[in-house]
Amino acid sequence: MNATAPLPEAGSAESAAETKKILNRLRRAQGQLTAVIAAVENGGDCKTVVTQLAAVSSALDKAGFTIVSSAMRRCVATPDDPDNTLTVDELEKLFLTLA
Repeated sequence: MNATAPLPEAGSAESAAETKKILNRLRRAQGQLTAVIAAVENGGDCKTVVTQLAAVSSALDKAGFTIVSSAMRRCVATPDDPDNTLTVDELEKLFLTLA
């Protein structure tokens, strides 16, 4: 797979907002994962650990979908841009990878 399309660049206001949204989701997941690790290290109860782990998974999924949907929008908006190296099939594969 030729998955080399760039992440949203900070050049436009829309791209900057998209990048900020992605980074916020990833940082949220990072904080939640830190809490999961601490809970496991400290013998936390199963329900708390699983709930936090589900939150981490959800935050990562949302970040992934945001990245792929951003690439899709960019490919549709500027189909002749040489940075748009993903085909429709490759974009679909990326979405399905997250499912």
